[in-house]
Amino acid sequence: MSAQVHDYSTNEMMTVAASRRLGNGSVCFVGIGLPSKAANLARLTHAPDVVLIYESGPIGAKPSVLPLSIGDGELAETADTVVPTAEIFRYWLQGGRIDVGFLGAAQVDRYGNINTTVIGDYHQPKVRLPGAGGAPEIAGSAKKVLIILKQSHRTFVDKLAFITSVGFGEGGEHRKQLGLPGNGPVGIITDLCIMEPEAGSNEFVVTSLHPGVTREQVTENTGWAIRFAAQLGETAAPTETELQALRALEARTAAAHGQAGGDE
Repeated sequence: MSAQVHDYSTNEMMTVAASRRLGNGSVCFVGIGLPSKAANLARLTHAPDVVLIYESGPIGAKPSVLPLSIGDGELAETADTVVPTAEIFRYWLQGGRIDVGFLGAAQVDRYGNINTTVIGDYHQPKVRLPGAGGAPEIAGSAKKVLIILKQSHRTFVDKLAFITSVGFGEGGEHRKQLGLPGNGPVGIITDLCIMEPEAGSNEFVVTSLHPGVTREQVTENTGWAIRFAAQLGETAAPTETELQALRALEARTAAAHGQAGGDE
């Protein structure tokens, strides 16, 4: 039975669109949550030879269900090998061996800088977020970075309360001036669209709208004056294969963890 057009959720569109950005055979440092879901979907569909690395030390993890945390035993049990966390960072990441860093975020700005630390004043925050983890190092040293998060005024902000992980800093050549070795974020994938850095300014602009999404919706859900690429594309809808693989992964996860395995 064929999947009907729009017979999928915005979250499914986001996960599928993000998974497509991961090339077969690439070495990917994966964040927990949405990045892990997208990376494992890629492994189960078009990129069977992708090498998934998690912060806790598993290399070549092939989990059958989505991990609850980087300490989930499923990651170690299904990995090709497990090394100390220090080696993951020093040898693999800082050694330039990670092709793609796949990160989530609580907030992002127009230059792909990420906040996962606090909302509001640092010393008296409205919300204290999970914190940095390994994201600052991943954002700094991975050859390129993909960011996945849902889009709203609360998540796409004009000025971050705190910069946890650097994208392009203040834009332009600022990242290079900071001496960060990686090329920085190459895509922000949301439930509405795909954004990519504009050549020169490195400000993120919308390059592709997901099916049925309007420019107005994207503008309304962005905290700065978002711009659109001259050649604005439309994201291909999820295929039946992609949806079946994603839904089966979520169903296995829900069964294993005794909860709804859909969203964060």
